[in-house]
Amino acid sequence: MSYRFNEVNKVKEDLRNVDYLADDGIAGIVYLADRLQKPILVEGPAGTGKTQLAKSVAEMTGSRLIRLQCYEGLDESKALYEWNYKKQLLRIQAERNSDESNSWEDLEDNIFSDEFLLTRPLLEAIRSDDPVVLLIDEVDRVEIETEALLLEILSDYQVSIPELGTIEAKQIPLVFLTSNNTRELSEALKRRCLFLHIDYPELEREREIILTKVPDIEENLGDQIARVVRTVRQLELKKAPSVSETLDWARTLIHLGVEHIDAQTATDTVNILLKYRSDIDKAIKEFSSNEDLNSVVSN
Repeated sequence: MSYRFNEVNKVKEDLRNVDYLADDGIAGIVYLADRLQKPILVEGPAGTGKTQLAKSVAEMTGSRLIRLQCYEGLDESKALYEWNYKKQLLRIQAERNSDESNSWEDLEDNIFSDEFLLTRPLLEAIRSDDPVVLLIDEVDRVEIETEALLLEILSDYQVSIPELGTIEAKQIPLVFLTSNNTRELSEALKRRCLFLHIDYPELEREREIILTKVPDIEENLGDQIARVVRTVRQLELKKAPSVSETLDWARTLIHLGVEHIDAQTATDTVNILLKYRSDIDKAIKEFSSNEDLNSVVSN
């Protein structure tokens, strides 16, 4: 059996080469998922890099990324497969017109074949000849009953289609399931996965992320952004700023020609970081009393 990764440090290094700054815990879980051939359930606040982890692993391994975006009401026909009913009906009509002696059994064998099968992301990942990273994004958005669709794939990497039988994976995909913890996932689903929690990064790691993802930024400004965001996250907010919003704020300040953040600059651009009026008001109050931000003005 061939593995994608030889050692944990190499996973960490390769992720860094595609601009994903993983710690030892993240790199270790990705390594073990490959070795144990188990999916990874990645939980944590929105915008902390859960989806990007799957994308970065696909990029660094040269694998095809197949994404199933979950939502309320997702069913088998959108996640797994469905039959092309219009094409089947046309074939039935054509067969009957050309040869009325054809029995229904003959027609049934004909129309329930690969020619009429519409593959969706889960089946597509299983049937792919090429290496695949399967991303099942925001799995907590689907109803708990829909999770049953995933269990056979996550356990045995196969799909059962009544008309065709069991379709086994041509290669074992590397599977990432992401969750924002909007509801508790079933024990059956969790049991089949390795677990990884990605929280907001520590100060130094977020600073490093900013400097990596926003290459035009000065080191001092990147450091100040990380510190201000850390302060904002410590407030009692409806929605703390995500890493992606931190990066948007950094790019905004670059476009505005900001070299140092003072209280007024932070106030004028806080809507890039926060999206609730009550959160913005709390942040502005913090900016006005923050010594580091107001010392820039006095200097």
